[in-house]
Amino acid sequence: MTASRRTMVVGGSRGLGRGIAVAFARAGAAVVAVARTESALRELAGETPGIDIEVADASDPAVPGALLDRHRPETLILVAGAAPLMRPLHHHTWETFSANWNTDVRIAFHWLREALLTPLPPGGRVIVVSSGAAVNGSPLSGGYAGAKATQRFITGYAQDEARRAGADLTFTAVLPQLTPATSLGLPAVRAYAARSGRSAQEYLDRLGAPLTPEIAGAALLELAGSGDPAAAYRLTAEGLTALP
Repeated sequence: MTASRRTMVVGGSRGLGRGIAVAFARAGAAVVAVARTESALRELAGETPGIDIEVADASDPAVPGALLDRHRPETLILVAGAAPLMRPLHHHTWETFSANWNTDVRIAFHWLREALLTPLPPGGRVIVVSSGAAVNGSPLSGGYAGAKATQRFITGYAQDEARRAGADLTFTAVLPQLTPATSLGLPAVRAYAARSGRSAQEYLDRLGAPLTPEIAGAALLELAGSGDPAAAYRLTAEGLTALP
């Protein structure tokens, strides 16, 4: 089923989003990758047949409706967000503390809203990539953990609204573990290693096997094709685990 589905990956130019876009395209899906950086998108499309690109700011409230109308994806995957500034609570300003509220939550809100209003085609799937910080907290990244928890909550709210409306849509949140394999995760690894008095490698050894973009892509490809997904999953190097 997944191979024939039109798939849109918002935040598909780098990190886990790039791995997800590549995995779906290689499985035969018609993929649209959305991101702000045109050069990164063109590089992705040049390396991977089957990927079209849209250069857009995912947090712009006009973008979700326009792109969903234009492409009519059957699978929508939201990965885009801001990299948090890594520093202790008392070294944040309100502006740095709230950055992920004003970006990550904003993105999830606008895209979930439009997925319900447009709506996606019957049988449509929406996967919101949140963070393990939504469960574990993240004391060095300001409001990041709270923003990611809110992404998980509102994904559930969207599922409830779809159910109440009788819409055949499925909304799922995925919470990846901290990983050094992305430009967002590596600074966090270094910051938490320094805070614990360990080297980055020592800290990574304690984390175990790293989650990679390739693992994330394979996991979400499997999830998108599953018949009865859970509301939320933890994502590690070992794959997906349903959360209560």
